[in-house]
Amino acid sequence: MTYQETLDYLYASQPAFHLVGQAAYKPGFENTNKLLAALDNPHRRFKSIHVAGTNGKGSTSHLLAAILQQAGYKTGLYTSPHLVDFGERIRINGQKIAPGYVIDFVERYRCLLDEVKPSFFECTMAMAFAWFATQQVDIAVIEVGLGGRLDSTNVIMPELSVITNIGFDHTEFLGDTLEKIASEKAGIIKPSVPVIIGETQPETAPVFLQKAADCNSRILFADQEPACPDFPCELHGIYQQKNKQTVYTAIRVLRETGFLVSDDALLDGYAHVCTLTGLQGRWQLVHENPAIICDTGHNAHGIRYVAEQLKQYPCRTLHVVLGMVRDKDIADVLKLLPPQAVYYFTQAQTPRAMPATTLLQMAVEADLHGTAFNSVSEACRQAVSAATRDDLVFVGGSNFVVGEFLADSQEYFRNETDSAEK
Repeated sequence: MTYQETLDYLYASQPAFHLVGQAAYKPGFENTNKLLAALDNPHRRFKSIHVAGTNGKGSTSHLLAAILQQAGYKTGLYTSPHLVDFGERIRINGQKIAPGYVIDFVERYRCLLDEVKPSFFECTMAMAFAWFATQQVDIAVIEVGLGGRLDSTNVIMPELSVITNIGFDHTEFLGDTLEKIASEKAGIIKPSVPVIIGETQPETAPVFLQKAADCNSRILFADQEPACPDFPCELHGIYQQKNKQTVYTAIRVLRETGFLVSDDALLDGYAHVCTLTGLQGRWQLVHENPAIICDTGHNAHGIRYVAEQLKQYPCRTLHVVLGMVRDKDIADVLKLLPPQAVYYFTQAQTPRAMPATTLLQMAVEADLHGTAFNSVSEACRQAVSAATRDDLVFVGGSNFVVGEFLADSQEYFRNETDSAEK
C-alpha cells in the first residue's frame, strides 16, 4: 500500500474518535494489552512522562518535549489529534514518524489489527510505542487521549505524571461534575510516581490530594510553586502562562530525579518550542496586515481564555471564522464570544461538525451575528477578503476548522494586495 492507502485503511477499518466521536470510544485495556503484547510490550523499553488535563495538555507536552530535546535527550512525543498530517501525532526530536514505518507496521500487523479491531487511537498509540522502542528514545512525552483512568495510554509507568487542569468536556464519558472528571484524570497517578497539578481548583484539589496519598506519590500544585521567570516563548496567548508554569515545575522535579536539564536547554525549549516540535494552532499568527490568528480552543473552559485574548487584541474590526462539533458545549462557548465581531459560521469536513446554519441560529440567540458558510475555505476566503490591514481575522472553535485552515492557508492570501489597498 501507499502511505495514503495505509492511512485510509486505518480510518476505514477502525473507528476514529476525532471523526465519529462517541462510537469510537473504547475505554479499558483489553485491546491495548493484546496489541502491545504482540509487539513485545514496547512501552516498557523507554522512559516516559504522562500528561492529562482538560485543556493545555498538548501545549504542555510539546514544551516538555522541546526542553528535553534541547537537553540532549532523544525525545519521543505522542499527541492527538493531528491538525493537518497524521505524522504530527508521533514525533522524535520534532521529526514526524517515517511514512515507510507506518506502511510497514500496518502491513506487518494487519491480521492482528483485523482480529483485535482496536480503535484508531489504540492502533496509533501502539504504533507510536513500537516506533519509540525501535528508535531507542531516551524518554517519550505521552499525552492522554481522553480522560485518564481508562485511557489506553494509562498502561505506561512514567517518571512523572502531569495534570494541567479540569474543566467540563466529554462529560458523557467522564462525569458531569468537576470532582468526577478530576477522579478520571487522577487515574494516571501511579504508585510512588510524582505528579504535577497545573491549577489549584477548590472542587478538584481534594480529589488529587487523596489519590496521591493513596499512591504514596509526591504531589505539587504548580500555581503554588516558585513562579516561572518571564522567559521568551514561541507559545503566545494569556492561557499559556499556566502551561509555562506547569512545565517549569515539572522540569524542576525531573531535575531532582536525575534528569540533566541545563538552564540553556530550558530557555531554548521555551523560546523555540513550535520550531522544535512542529506545534501549530495555539494562538498562531499566520499572517500580518491583516492579522490572521488561529487557535484550537474548542470548549468553554478553553474559549474563555481565547475570548479574553480577543478583547485585548488591538484591531479596527474583528472577523471570527467559527465552526464547532456537535458534542461540545456550544451554547456556553457562544456566550463567551464578543458580540461586536463579524462572524463567519462554518462547518469542517467531519461527520461530527455542527451544521453552519444551525450554529448561526444558536449564535443569534447569543447576540452574535454573521453569515453561514458550507465550508471552512469559503468562510476564510470571505473573512480575509473583507478584512482591512488594521483588522483581525480569528479562525477557531474546533481542531478540524483550524486544521483545514492551516492546510490551505496560502489560498486565503491571494487577494492580500487587494485587501492592503482598502
